[in-house]
Amino acid sequence: MIRRMLSLIVVLGIVFAAGPDPSAAVRPPKLQYEHFTLPNGLTVVLSEDHSTPIVHLQLTYHVGSKNERPGRTGFAHLFEHMMFKGSKNVSPEEHSSIISTVGGQTNAYTTDDETVFWETVPAQFLPLMVWLEADRMATLRIDANNFAQEREVVKEERRMRVDNQPYGRLNEIIYDQAFTTHPYKHPTIGSIADLEAASVDDVRDFYQTFYVPENATVVIVGDFDTTTAKQLINSYFGRVAKATKPVPRDIPAEPPQTAEKRATVQAPWPLPAVVVAHHITYDGHPDSYPLHIASKVLSDGQSSRIYRKLVYERQLAVAAFGGANLIEHPNLFYAVAIVQPGKSPEETADALIGELERLKNEPISARDLQRTKNQFARDYILGRESNQQKAGQLGHAVVLHHDITTADGEFEIFQNIAATDVQRVARTYFTKENRLVLTIMPSGAAPTGGAR
Repeated sequence: MIRRMLSLIVVLGIVFAAGPDPSAAVRPPKLQYEHFTLPNGLTVVLSEDHSTPIVHLQLTYHVGSKNERPGRTGFAHLFEHMMFKGSKNVSPEEHSSIISTVGGQTNAYTTDDETVFWETVPAQFLPLMVWLEADRMATLRIDANNFAQEREVVKEERRMRVDNQPYGRLNEIIYDQAFTTHPYKHPTIGSIADLEAASVDDVRDFYQTFYVPENATVVIVGDFDTTTAKQLINSYFGRVAKATKPVPRDIPAEPPQTAEKRATVQAPWPLPAVVVAHHITYDGHPDSYPLHIASKVLSDGQSSRIYRKLVYERQLAVAAFGGANLIEHPNLFYAVAIVQPGKSPEETADALIGELERLKNEPISARDLQRTKNQFARDYILGRESNQQKAGQLGHAVVLHHDITTADGEFEIFQNIAATDVQRVARTYFTKENRLVLTIMPSGAAPTGGAR
C-alpha cells in the first residue's frame, strides 16, 4: 500500500522528502503547442493531446465588465447570453442543442477582463465545433425580441445570485467603496437600472467593437492532427472580416490611495461584517507571486492565520475569509470577518489589521512557506489534467499575460519565492495609507462610527 501511494505521488509530479519538512515539488512536463495569428488578427493556439478521443475548444474575447461604459454595467455578461440567440445559419439556442446532440458540452462565462465560450466534443466533431464558433463570430443574429428576453434572464440571474442571497452584495459593496475611477468599481453582473437602460443598438455596437477576430483567441486542445486543425481554422475563422477600427483600450486608471479610508454602511443582513482591504498590483507582475503566497497564508481555508485567530482563538467572528484578487489590472487584497453576536466590529477590524501587520513584521516560517508552495504545485498539476484545464491555462497566458510562456513559466517562479519576498510585498501594499476599513451593519442597527 505504501509503495502504491508513493507511486501515485511521483506520477502527480510531487516528490516529498522524509521528515517533517517537505521538499520542493518536481516540475511537471511542459505543455506542447503551436501559436500563431491569422491575417485578420485572430490568435490561435493548438495543442495535441491524444490521451482521450475528445477535443476542447476555448474562444476568449478580450472584453469584460471593465470595458463597459458608465450607465451600461452588466453589458458584457448580457452579451454573453446574446451569443446563444442564433446566427445567420443557426437558430436561437440551437448552438447548444447541436453540441449536446453529438455528445458534447458547451457553456460560457464572463469576468471583469474576458468573456469565454467553450465546447468539448468527441474528436470527430472538431469541424462542426470550429464552424459553429466562426459562424456566430461572423453572423450573429441581433434582434429586439431576443435582446428583451435575455435582458430579463440576466435581471433574474442577478436577483437570484446577488440580491436574494445572504451577504450576496458583499463584493459589490467592497468594490464600490474601494474604487473611485476604474470600472472594477462595478460588478460584472451589473445593475438592474443599467440593464433596463440598454438598447438593441447598444448590443450591435458592442458586437461590432469587441467581437472581432483581433480581439479573440482560439485555443484547441485534444485528439486532432495539427495540420488538419490549421486547415479548419483557416477555412472557417480565416474568412471572418478584419475589424474596421482598433479595439478601444481607454480604461481609466485608479488613482493611488494616499490616506486610510474608513466607512460604515448598512445592508439587510443578520450580522455585521467588517472588511480590511488594500490595493495591490496586477496578475503577472513580479509582486503578484509573493502576494499569492501571502493570500494562502493569511486567508486560504480554516487553517489560515485569519481564520485561526478570529474564529478559533479569539472567537470574534463566525466566519473569516478573503484573498488576493490578482487579475489583469491592479485590484484588491481584502479580508472579511462576519462578526460574532455580542462582539465588537471595531475589535474585529483591529484583529484583521493585526494579522496583516504581523505578516509585515514577522517572516513566515519555512514550514508555512513550503506548505503553500506544495499547495500551489498540487493545484498547478491537478489543474491541467483535462483538455479544458489545459486550454484555460494557455488562454489565460495569451490573453491576460500577453505571453504564452507563462503557462509553464510560473511554476519555477513560485518554487523560488523566499519568506523575505512575502514580507516585502506585505510591507509594500499593506500600509495604512493604502487601507480601507469597511463596516457593514445590519439595517436599522446603530452606526459604529466612520463615514456613511
